[in-house]
Amino acid sequence: MPWESIIPNVLAGESQPLAASSPAATMDNEQFAAFYARSARSLWAYLARVSRDPALADDLTQESYVRFLCANRPEDGEVAARRYLFRIATNLLRDYWRRPQPSSIEEMPEELFTAKCGAGGLDSQAMLGPAMAQMRPRDRQLLWLAYAEGYSHHEIAEVTGLASASIRLLLFRARRKIARLLRQRGEG
Repeated sequence: MPWESIIPNVLAGESQPLAASSPAATMDNEQFAAFYARSARSLWAYLARVSRDPALADDLTQESYVRFLCANRPEDGEVAARRYLFRIATNLLRDYWRRPQPSSIEEMPEELFTAKCGAGGLDSQAMLGPAMAQMRPRDRQLLWLAYAEGYSHHEIAEVTGLASASIRLLLFRARRKIARLLRQRGEG
């Protein structure tokens, strides 16, 4: 899907003009399209895994890019721009979680619990999905940023807004919890 269709109002000039010091203001359309192509898939995957809702991930990805384009911050290079984009997405996700949600119990598909592979072992994705679903959102977020995105503790702290010193302990606890959940699923 072309990035122009994701954020048409901003590109068509229907929103406020970009500030001269925004990261996107220093990018022309081709540069932004390339940045989008390099970052959109991982941003969407992060949001989908942490929120467990692909439709929400679609919405938050779009909103993240719109806010990124309208952001008023100096250009620090692509790595910093990417972290800033993930920070925007993280804040949008937190805002979503803070809103009152209708209470409903989501049923996990039966095939996730009965999927087998090879010599009777459970498929790793069939085990990981339900285990991740039992984790707190922040734990899912930290595990995803550390292992799927490969971010360092300092980079995770920048994205999440948590203290850098806390990340090591929080990741340790999240790893220990998911290991316990995976052992329980493997024994059950």
